[in-house]
Amino acid sequence: MRIESPFFSPTFALLLWLSLASTAAANGDDYRLGPGDLVRVSVFGSPELSTEVRVSETGNITYPLIGRIHVAERSPAQAEAMIAAHLMEGGFLREPQVSVLVVEYRSQQVAVLGHVVKPGQYALQSAGTLLTLLAQAGGPIHDEAGDFATLIRKDGTKVSVDLAALFNGDATQNLPVSGGDTIYVPRAPIFYVYGEVQKPGKYRLERDMSISRAIAAAGGLTPRGSERRVIVKRRDEDGRERELALKGSDAIRADDVLFVRESLF
Repeated sequence: MRIESPFFSPTFALLLWLSLASTAAANGDDYRLGPGDLVRVSVFGSPELSTEVRVSETGNITYPLIGRIHVAERSPAQAEAMIAAHLMEGGFLREPQVSVLVVEYRSQQVAVLGHVVKPGQYALQSAGTLLTLLAQAGGPIHDEAGDFATLIRKDGTKVSVDLAALFNGDATQNLPVSGGDTIYVPRAPIFYVYGEVQKPGKYRLERDMSISRAIAAAGGLTPRGSERRVIVKRRDEDGRERELALKGSDAIRADDVLFVRESLF
């Protein structure tokens, strides 16, 4: 049975594409180097000084003629300036033009988990946002993902994110993310409809969904069905199942089971 997703749309696809494009276009000036990153250092006119080196666990690199340099928490541009300064101070070059390029991003990683197309660890290549990371993970899975995600910070604090608002352009939901953060997209809540409806089965629970809308999601009533004869099976806080006779305007809840009975007339 197909479960409709309220936020998967052409607009959503466009936002994902724009996020990926902006990530690809980022020059990395706001990226901070860290342990595990692999950098390529080049000096114009001095090919013998070109090398690739990995940032150590202590945040250092070892560079010819200079030795150990602490680059952790510095941008590539700042690392370039440091290397150039050391080369001049040591009397090796007068005005060196140094280039530092990150070859492998390893230190700043964000986990994107749950009901996304490609869950896993993703490296930040610049200042990241929640939308950028979701785009890298392929976005929430159509028919499965819920309306809200949770951003779990490195320090353990949690922030709820309204995905529907995010994909509709609400910038307040596009939170910045940092290395060590986790984004979790849960499964959408569902409900069940049986009895005198056109398409019985399970369906995705939408926000503020009424009994009438739930029946409509199941294709509507059969000629014999009656919206006035709906029984809802719902578990209370103690886990006991109760049967409720609800009206069409009443709200439906996650895991409710609707049974539409035949009309008396």
